[in-house]
Amino acid sequence: MPLLRAFYDAHRKFNRDDGWAIASHIALSIIMSLFPFLIFLTAVASLFGLQKEADAAAKLVFETWPPNVAGPIAAEINRVLSQPRGGLLTVGAVLAIYFASSGVDALRVALNRAYDARDKRSWWLLRLESILMVFLGAAALLTIAFLIVLAPLVVSLAETHLPELMREIEPQLSALYGPVRYGVTIAVVGVAILAAHILLPAGRPRLLSLIPGFSLTLAVSLAFGAGFGAYLAKFAGNYVSTYAGLASIMIALVFLQTLAVIFIYGAELNQAIARPRERPRGSGLSAP
Repeated sequence: MPLLRAFYDAHRKFNRDDGWAIASHIALSIIMSLFPFLIFLTAVASLFGLQKEADAAAKLVFETWPPNVAGPIAAEINRVLSQPRGGLLTVGAVLAIYFASSGVDALRVALNRAYDARDKRSWWLLRLESILMVFLGAAALLTIAFLIVLAPLVVSLAETHLPELMREIEPQLSALYGPVRYGVTIAVVGVAILAAHILLPAGRPRLLSLIPGFSLTLAVSLAFGAGFGAYLAKFAGNYVSTYAGLASIMIALVFLQTLAVIFIYGAELNQAIARPRERPRGSGLSAP
């Protein structure tokens, strides 16, 4: 079957492109970039008086993470972000922006390998593009967080001026709050995945060609997050007994590396479907 052949070819190409090693690189880069990115996000928010929005954006980053993964990291991030800092244009802030862009670079390397694209642009131009992505990501998160923070304010004003109407629809609003919030988070994750596939590789793939890998990445990532959370609820002690004080960071690395594997495999699947007649050299597979 063509579809099964595409999955098989994607698997073989994933191994040929050192997918496991690149996934490890992505996971470590994200861990190293996460704190600088949120520090930069908080600095930008403080510049415009959007501290509540920055807090909401930080929570949004971890919304789809299992509690056992997000909890320890979020606690440390809150501790870091609560420290007083200088303005946006300090040396520390500049370094935070630079290190935050490393996560973007790691994703670019993975996508270029998956799509067999050779990036001929200068390293400094690629780094500037990665920094621009950091700015765009921060702006998008703050915008979404602003809407999240704005929603309770609108409800509060409605309760003040339209109390009878709000009493009638309050049960429906309460029931919708959870699904809407989770839906917004999934939409943010989906847009981020799609934007990475479109903007980061050297070649700009057609939007329709991205649908198979994008759909697989989004669906499997959400399913893995739920399954990994259920697993940790029962067996998190295994990590503690093995890694002691490093258990939380090791759990996060395992979680992020698996997500990176899913992300890379999605790109490999797109390439396998787009070029079904091309086989890796030495694979022993002949074109039909």
